[in-house]
Amino acid sequence: MALAATLSACSGGSGTPGSTGGDSGDAAPAVPAPKITISPATGSAKVRPDKTVVVTAADGELEEVTVQAGDETVEGEFDSTHTKWTSKEPLKPSAKYTVSAKATGKGGPAAATSRFTTLKPKVGLEVVDVTPGIKGETVGVGMPIMVRFNAPVQDKAAVEQALEVDAEKPVKGAWRWIDDKYVIYRTAKYWPAHQKVKFTAHLTGVKAGPDTYGMEDHSTTIKIGAAWISSVSTKTHMMVVRRDGKVVQTMKISAGMATTREYTTTSGVHLTMERGNPVTMISPGKKEGDPGYYKEIVNHAVRISNSGEYVHSAPWSVGSQGRANVSHGCVNASPSQAKWFYDNFHRGDVVKIVGTSRILEWNNGWGFWQMPFSKWQQGSALES
Repeated sequence: MALAATLSACSGGSGTPGSTGGDSGDAAPAVPAPKITISPATGSAKVRPDKTVVVTAADGELEEVTVQAGDETVEGEFDSTHTKWTSKEPLKPSAKYTVSAKATGKGGPAAATSRFTTLKPKVGLEVVDVTPGIKGETVGVGMPIMVRFNAPVQDKAAVEQALEVDAEKPVKGAWRWIDDKYVIYRTAKYWPAHQKVKFTAHLTGVKAGPDTYGMEDHSTTIKIGAAWISSVSTKTHMMVVRRDGKVVQTMKISAGMATTREYTTTSGVHLTMERGNPVTMISPGKKEGDPGYYKEIVNHAVRISNSGEYVHSAPWSVGSQGRANVSHGCVNASPSQAKWFYDNFHRGDVVKIVGTSRILEWNNGWGFWQMPFSKWQQGSALES
């Protein structure tokens, strides 16, 4: 009877109502849902625009991350395990951002949101001018890209890194800082002709100095035309104009008389800068009544330097053109040929002048080609 009672007690768990069973202590614990962490945390204010947005997931993998300010979306990338997402670009200053993230795991799906605001910088950096930048303009193969900012740039490397030049026919080039607000891009050799070049300043959120951030991007598309190269010899008194290597005009000219430095035409690689019809030319540093003072009104004038040199019409020197230099430093041409040059030039076309003792300074007008490219590169804030 004792044995029977013992066996009866050990055979319980028959599945009757109320029975707990003999293995109730071995039930598996619940699997937690993924935990999503977002930085900057929701409610953050005055977030620096150069701060990186980071989203992580524990106990699961990230499926989707979206970072937006209005209609603008911030690009980012996942790591190899899909447990971390990191933004790839700076944020916009003075903007409200929303971060939305979704994750999945054995414990089920999860979602999280963060809303934060970026700071308003004391100084907002912007591009105020890009030359060339005239809509519909075609420029020459020597044309530089000249960029001016509204405020001084202290971290030039950071800003220069944000400047992109994308050419259909790429060639080597470099930026050179002229001062804290002015930077110029020049190629090592002339641009290949007949192409488009897109310049983009990816300034949004770039830290340019203490309390100074880029406010927005800026882009310009530049159309490079034919290769117009004019060769001037002050010794033979001739100017030969080539278009894509083919001679299209031969002009008799008269250059500077060279009795003084200011009356000596500069030798070197000039670029055509602007034109006027007419242009009033006044002797530099002299006033009416002084010896050597002049005031001339000239037609069809194309500027090639800042020191007063033009290619222009000079009917008064036609008799000397082709045989003597009698000008105050400009390149004189006959009225008909000066008009032809005026009508066909583009900003950034090349005018090479040889034969004088006065050399064009690299910073006289757009004389940038006077500086060897190896030296030009030294003006960049980035390591070569």
